[in-house]
Order: sequence, then C-alpha cells, then structure tokens
Amino acid sequence: MKYKNITLNQYLKVLSSKAPVPGGGSAAALSGALGVALLAMVAHFSLGKGQPKKVEQKIRVLIKKLKKIQDRLMDMVDLDAEIYLKVVKAKTGSEKKKAMKAARKVPKEVCRLCYGAVQLSPYLVEKGNKNLVSDVEVAVEMLLGAFNAAIILIKI
Repeated sequence: MKYKNITLNQYLKVLSSKAPVPGGGSAAALSGALGVALLAMVAHFSLGKGQPKKVEQKIRVLIKKLKKIQDRLMDMVDLDAEIYLKVVKAKTGSEKKKAMKAARKVPKEVCRLCYGAVQLSPYLVEKGNKNLVSDVEVAVEMLLGAFNAAIILIKI
C-alpha cells in the first residue's frame, strides 16, 4: 500500500491500528512533509506583494527547493514502512541486525531533509509575508518534531 496516496483519515486509521506499519518513522516523515508544505504556503503567499524582483526570484527558487524536500519526505512515508516490514520479517539475529541497519537510513534522511527545510525558513521570516510569520514558526516546530522523532529511531 502506498500511504502517500491514501486520505489522511485512511492513514490515521491504519496508523492507529494493530498493524506493524506505518509507524513512528512514517509518521515522522509525514510530520516533516506537513511542515515543509506550510513553509511552501507562506512562500506562495509572499509572491506578488510588491517585493523587488530579486526577492521574488529567491522565493520562487525556495518554493522549488521546498517542493523537492516535501516530495522526498512523502517518499519516506512509504519507504519507512517498506523497510520496517523487512525488520519484522527477519528471522535470524544477523538478518534482523542487517535489516535494522538498513532501516536507520530512512530516519537519517528524514533528519537531513527536515534540517534542510528549517535552513530555508529565515528568509521567509525576513522577506516573506509578515502576516504569516506564525505559520513559519509552526512549520519549524513541526520540522523539529519530525527531526527529533527520527533521531529517536536512529538510536534504536
């Protein structure tokens, strides 16, 4: 099942069930994607507000970067579930160890992506729509939450 293609209600239903996936890694990736989407919303609302052309161009580039990050985080929603199923299915200790090592790659990438998105937020605070600074703050908190959740999964 591709979780990124189902409704939020369907995702929450499966997440809250007794199924082994999706789990924390998938939820962390989704949280990060939501934070990035919120940053992109602010960026879109910052265009066409009489900013200098240079600022508008930088915001357009920022939107493209955010889209790439968001798309990759949505890939991580599914990839985490796929890789964790291999951990669940591992029979021997060596198989499980190998599967766990592979499973850590997803939260590491989630951390990297969330960090990258947070790095883009100061420009939106400085040059973006001033009425939406609180949305940037919410987005950053969501990204930090996703980052911290992924750190927990790396430690396991």
